[in-house]
Amino acid sequence: MKIMIITDAWEPQVNGVVRTLKQTSKELTLMGHEVDMITPLEFRTFPCPTYPDISLSIMPAKKVSRRIKAFKPDAIHISTEGPLGLAARSFAIRNKIPYSTAYHTRFPEYVHARIKIPLAWTYRFLKWFHGPSCAVMAPTPAVMQDLQKFGFTNVVLWSRGVDLDRFQYSESNIINHPKPIFLYVGRVAVEKNIEAF
Repeated sequence: MKIMIITDAWEPQVNGVVRTLKQTSKELTLMGHEVDMITPLEFRTFPCPTYPDISLSIMPAKKVSRRIKAFKPDAIHISTEGPLGLAARSFAIRNKIPYSTAYHTRFPEYVHARIKIPLAWTYRFLKWFHGPSCAVMAPTPAVMQDLQKFGFTNVVLWSRGVDLDRFQYSESNIINHPKPIFLYVGRVAVEKNIEAF
């Protein structure tokens, strides 16, 4: 298949969305699919207010439309709800092309932690954004339940995996350490609530 992935989250960002999409693209290519990515690297951007690591594309609609038309994908996946995601969503709906979307993280809670916008407002936007997609891919059963609680009906599980060639469990690695052992793996950011951990 020819698969087009559209994302507002891309390098040089270091986060789970970027890591997931890079690994997904790699695995799809290894399976014989042709993957094309539309990322902020192709556009003029400005830093996201309160989160300058994220680059928001400026007026991307025409170029996104041209790129999708030129690639002629068999499948479209919209990974983020930013300017690129909005442009791809608009193109797909206008042209009656089915597509999937992803909900990678508890975005309303992140927005609320940073600028105190009520959760219901952000979930209302997300329901509008993801509503027409064939499937909203969520990373965990808990996140699926969050979305369903706010009225999402097209949510499916897109769980993550572990590279077992790279990460191998061995009882001998932890046998001499005091129990319990706690580990946080992730970015250091306000929305991660590391203090609570």
